[in-house]
Amino acid sequence: MIRIIDNKIYCRQDKELLVIEPWGPNSLRIRATQNHTFNRDEETSALLPAMASSPELKTDGKSATIVNGKIRCELMVTGKIKFYNQKGELLLEEFDRNRFRENVEGEFNSALEISPRTFTPIMGTENYKLTVRFEPNDGEKIYGMGQYQQPYMDMKGCVVELAHRNSQASIPFALSNKGYGMLWNNPAIGSVTFGKNLTEWTALSTRQMDYWITVGDTPAEIEEAYADATGKVPMMPDYGCGFWQCKLRYQTQEELLEVAREYKRRGLPISVIVADYFHWPHQGDWKFDKDYWPDPKAMVEELESMGIKLMVSIWPTVDSESENYKEMEELGYLSRNDFGKRMYQLGDAAVFDPTNPDARKFVWDKIKKNYYDDGIRIFWLDEAEPEFTNYEYSNHRFYLGSDLEIGNVFPREYARMAYEGMEEAGQENIVNLLRCAWAGSQKYGALVWSGDIDSSFRSLRSQLAAGLNMGLAGIPWWTTDIGGFHGGNIYDEDFKEVLVRWFEFGAFCPVFRLHGFREPFKEPLGTTGGGKSISGAENEVWSYGDEVYGICKKYLELREKMLPYVKRLMTEAHEKGTPVMRPLFYDFPEDGKCWETEDEYMFGPEILVAPILYEKQRERTLYLPEGEWRSLNDGSVYKGGCMITCDAPIDAIPVFVKKGCLEELTF
Repeated sequence: MIRIIDNKIYCRQDKELLVIEPWGPNSLRIRATQNHTFNRDEETSALLPAMASSPELKTDGKSATIVNGKIRCELMVTGKIKFYNQKGELLLEEFDRNRFRENVEGEFNSALEISPRTFTPIMGTENYKLTVRFEPNDGEKIYGMGQYQQPYMDMKGCVVELAHRNSQASIPFALSNKGYGMLWNNPAIGSVTFGKNLTEWTALSTRQMDYWITVGDTPAEIEEAYADATGKVPMMPDYGCGFWQCKLRYQTQEELLEVAREYKRRGLPISVIVADYFHWPHQGDWKFDKDYWPDPKAMVEELESMGIKLMVSIWPTVDSESENYKEMEELGYLSRNDFGKRMYQLGDAAVFDPTNPDARKFVWDKIKKNYYDDGIRIFWLDEAEPEFTNYEYSNHRFYLGSDLEIGNVFPREYARMAYEGMEEAGQENIVNLLRCAWAGSQKYGALVWSGDIDSSFRSLRSQLAAGLNMGLAGIPWWTTDIGGFHGGNIYDEDFKEVLVRWFEFGAFCPVFRLHGFREPFKEPLGTTGGGKSISGAENEVWSYGDEVYGICKKYLELREKMLPYVKRLMTEAHEKGTPVMRPLFYDFPEDGKCWETEDEYMFGPEILVAPILYEKQRERTLYLPEGEWRSLNDGSVYKGGCMITCDAPIDAIPVFVKKGCLEELTF
């Protein structure tokens, strides 16, 4: 039975209730459930309220169509769904292999009895394991989906876990070269297979199917529609565009200040410096240990006088010895385990529940009193997956539901905790650093970094793919630990090469940030509170010898020259959702070669970057799209539309600027 009510198509077919509705220009939202009604679950949905549109709907009671701008959806008499663009080209259709449905002329008949949408009940609950299947498209390429530690930008042929881990951020928005984008609007733990023979989305525990699809003539049009539907980043503050100095970990207030002073003595650009984790008496105290950080307000004031902002690490963990633990436990502000102890892997600590609005307010009030009121305006919201021991997703439960059902919203609600508190305090242009994100995190000022990654060229190659796909997944603010996090010895010549090539790449990332857990390690300063954690070796640009220092200084000064351009890119991200770094095809969608190129990228519309991703490499071949391009390294002008080979000495990666643009950028 099909009815049209309030510009929506409703279909009831035995146990299933399906609705197809316009959700912004050129876009549709599709939901299905085997419960009596749809969830009132907008708290977990990634979608903002629908923007106005003017759809055309038709039905004969058995089948229906809806046309909304450039997208047309056909609901067949069998219950199968197809999507077309304004040219009549089939973009996506469900995978239906069931001969017992009503026959439709021209449709494939199969005895396999595989339905497009399968709800497998979880006995004793209103939840189901959900599987949704689509036909594959020959020649299709799939981009976006967030951050995965693999070197592949094109996700076609990949099996993708829909779950967060340290260095993995699942953001289920897929951009297709066929001209559509699809958001799997479901925060459940699951997976998607972009197979050669089948595309299959799975949610392990959910009450309904929910996805959003949009059609556009260019990747930019699709990305902007997605940003309109899920939110855009605030305006990046000016200091966010400069250089961020960080290491694991400055052990005292004086050590951090002396590093900042040395940057100023050397005349080096620096805009942010970071106080990393375990500066607190206990996890969950959310305050400095005054034995090692005696006067945070004075520290902030001295840094401000040098034009430097202080960012402070915040963890969601609450140690059983914390002054806040008992109260939070009694109030139900901690996440729970369904089996065994609820403690987290680092010490005897639980994780606070950011899906609970009262818990968010409680934690923000502590942060405001102990950090914000001393002048700190940037927070490093670490452990944002969160990093539960062994990622036992079936064992954890939150205010909004089980981890299996809603767990992927954790990083978004964690970012929301700080953002809404800062906004209420009157702050504008909010940015906070997180190790994870979900769809919609961007609207809460989330700058995502790629986690605790290996210090190697292999890892660097994966970060390039991760950064580009994060931008396409709606997260334009992205960064990495320059040099990687694990395993870099500051006296190792091979690691110095990794660091240099990463630093050169980092200068052309949305945020330019040096971090890492360098070797050899330093011993703890004490046995309690903020003194009991070890530290890594020095990680300032002068820590690696004169040659490395000279190269880093060169790129620090280049980034400083680029600041007006970077700010312009941040304005586009804020206003339209435009990725700051993006694949070549974003700016050259008609050039087929750009869709094949995965080891170069555009830093905004006028700069092409070809990073060096392999050890001992001193030249590389690359593709220049149509136009004329000026080499930033030697000023030579090249005609585009072809492959070229150019030098890449240790002190320079190939970078090209559109001729006639950014003439002030030179070495």
